[in-house]
Amino acid sequence: MTRLIVWRHGNTDWNAASRVQGQTDVPLNDLGREQAAAAAPLLAALRPDAIVASDLRRAADTAAALAALTGLPVRADARLRERHFGRWQGLELTEAEQRYPDEHARWRAGDPDPGADIESLDDLGKRVGAALQDAADAAPGGTIVVATHGGAARQGCGHLLGWDHAVLRAIGSLRNCHWTELRDSGTRGWHLRAHNVGVLTTTAAAEAV
Repeated sequence: MTRLIVWRHGNTDWNAASRVQGQTDVPLNDLGREQAAAAAPLLAALRPDAIVASDLRRAADTAAALAALTGLPVRADARLRERHFGRWQGLELTEAEQRYPDEHARWRAGDPDPGADIESLDDLGKRVGAALQDAADAAPGGTIVVATHGGAARQGCGHLLGWDHAVLRAIGSLRNCHWTELRDSGTRGWHLRAHNVGVLTTTAAAEAV
């Protein structure tokens, strides 16, 4: 059975400021590095066979924390980058709403192609989904950790699962340094095993036992 662990990067200053990152190459902040260091032992315990990451620094540096524990190399794949947010990149969400009110309203309503040169959700899902499938195909029967971004993770996983936009809108966004687990048995295809797993959720589970 092939297992994909789709891991969102740690916190950045732009995350903290609600600034649209998209494909802007923003590094992790101190909190993000701490989150990656805390999550890495949990993922190392899953005994990954491969690590793949978006080539943007916030994802690559998150993956590096796991690589340091496992000794595995990190393979970069630009297809795992976040959604390109066009004219919104670099703006705070409040600024995007003020400058592009029509596009912002469509985006908030779930329009998969809201305008303002923002990458469509269909294109995002196909791009990231193809990268996830290729990562899985390169290590059949193994466990692959993929460090990527929040929107990219949701749409890429949705593409593999065959879920439409309406279903994906009902799925909560990944927190920083949390992950989604997908498995493919080879007969049933991809299925969701866990979502938004991380240090907080695993600690809470341990305390509940």
